Amino acid sequence: MTVSLPMCSVDFMDTSLSSEEQAIADRISELKAQLGDDLLILGHHYQRDSIVMHADFLGDSFMLSQKAADSKAKYIVFCGVHFMAESADILTSDEQHVILPNLRAGCSMADMATLPEVEVAWKEILEQTGLGDPITRKDPVELAQKDDAYLVPVTYMNSSADLKDFVGRHGGIVCTSTNAAGALQWAFDRAGSNGSVLFFPDQHLGRNTGAAMGIDETLMPTWTPGIGAMGEVSGSRIILWHGFCSVHKRFTVPQVDEFRAREPEGIVVVHPECPKATVDASDANGSTQFIRNFVQQLPAGARIAIGTEINMVARLAQEHPDKHIECLDEEICPCSTMYMIHPAYLMDVLERIVEGEVPNQITVPISIQEGSLLALERMLSIKK
Repeated sequence: MTVSLPMCSVDFMDTSLSSEEQAIADRISELKAQLGDDLLILGHHYQRDSIVMHADFLGDSFMLSQKAADSKAKYIVFCGVHFMAESADILTSDEQHVILPNLRAGCSMADMATLPEVEVAWKEILEQTGLGDPITRKDPVELAQKDDAYLVPVTYMNSSADLKDFVGRHGGIVCTSTNAAGALQWAFDRAGSNGSVLFFPDQHLGRNTGAAMGIDETLMPTWTPGIGAMGEVSGSRIILWHGFCSVHKRFTVPQVDEFRAREPEGIVVVHPECPKATVDASDANGSTQFIRNFVQQLPAGARIAIGTEINMVARLAQEHPDKHIECLDEEICPCSTMYMIHPAYLMDVLERIVEGEVPNQITVPISIQEGSLLALERMLSIKK
């Protein structure tokens, strides 16, 4: 599985290591042994194999959040992106240190919704709809009573800590692609039958989840910062922020059609961050963990196209040699921010921990931890 774009000319099926890469891998293993139970390394599914091989747990953002919350390790090295490390810091104790191997590993989707933009949108939507703000209730998360109509915020895990704090204070919840339907139902129960949900920053996850729950697209207008709503917000059920994943937006219906033309018996599974038309054209959609489980359950000989990040697709192909697995977009690049976590950076932070430093520590200010923790704990209470 070689990606042909010049900037992405990498054979993702090649798991061999050069002598330099092997030396780094060996050193990381030595440092892990020295730190023992004081160290926990968390790896996201989208990381390269030379990182995944050192992870104590591999998972999606929901599973890794649970592992961080349950851990007693002194040092939690998060091989993911910035918002994931922030969430881990919020969920762990003051005695624990969350470390990001490369501080430049951010998320373009998370950057599409900032706190000032959301605060402006929140005020304008309340004014346009006449909905209530849950923060005005004695208990912001109490179940809605008959005739109640509130605007409840739901933020995807792929967002900054200050947005999670906003959501927590305004009676809302964080969600992941694993439990988005459960989180939306939680929010609807508190918004009331005449209320609405403001969902940010990923419009596609919100739209796909809402549609799967039976909500008509006309009741899910899109809100663009600085412009406003594309559609009527009054009477809507979900107001979708105009954000997206730069990787998953690349998967298209023509790609699905081309695969089906080549593989009439083939199966297409995609991530719900893909556009709705692509999700509708697929055979199944779900979180990264869902996709892994889905592929595992298919019989030998199955021919599968997967619409998600290339490192994960290549890893699934390696794990299931009895199945034909390919990426739905043959020219897709890896997630550029996930790819910033290089083994050399991981080795460097472990070296410095052994030397007594706490490098690249992610520390969420106390002032925004309380609301963020409320929103994350509500998320963790939702099973799916």
